[in-house]
Amino acid sequence: MSNLAPATDPAGIKVLVIDDSNTIRRSAEIFLKQGGYEVLLAEDGFDALSKVVDHEPDLIFCDILMPRLDGYQTCAIIKRNTRFSGVPVIMLSSKDGLFDKARGRMVGSQDYLTKPFTKDQLLQAVEQHCP
Repeated sequence: MSNLAPATDPAGIKVLVIDDSNTIRRSAEIFLKQGGYEVLLAEDGFDALSKVVDHEPDLIFCDILMPRLDGYQTCAIIKRNTRFSGVPVIMLSSKDGLFDKARGRMVGSQDYLTKPFTKDQLLQAVEQHCP
C-alpha cells in the first residue's frame, strides 16, 4: 500500500455497478465511495440501461450472469449507442475463463475483473480506465 495520491482525481467520476448480487453491489459501493467516486447501482441489465441514459456514468462494472438481460447483452447494447460507446465497461464474473474474457471483448468490454475482488483491484481498474 502506498500513500501516493491516485493518478485520477476521483471527484466527479461516476461509476455504475451492475450486479444481481446485493453483496457485490454493496461491497463495490463501499470500496468506490472510500476511493472518492460517485457510485450508481443497478441490479440487472434493464435497470442499468435507464441509469446509463439518466446519469451518464464515466465507467461501468457489469456482472456477466444476471437474469433477464445478461452482462454480454447489456454491454453490447451500451456499446451500440454512439452516445455511450466510449464509456469503459469492465465485466465482473466469478469465473476466470479465457472464453468469458474473449466474449467480453467481443461485445466491447475493456477489461475483466474476477469476483470476489479486493478494494485495491476495484480502485486500480477505475484509475486505469478513467485517466
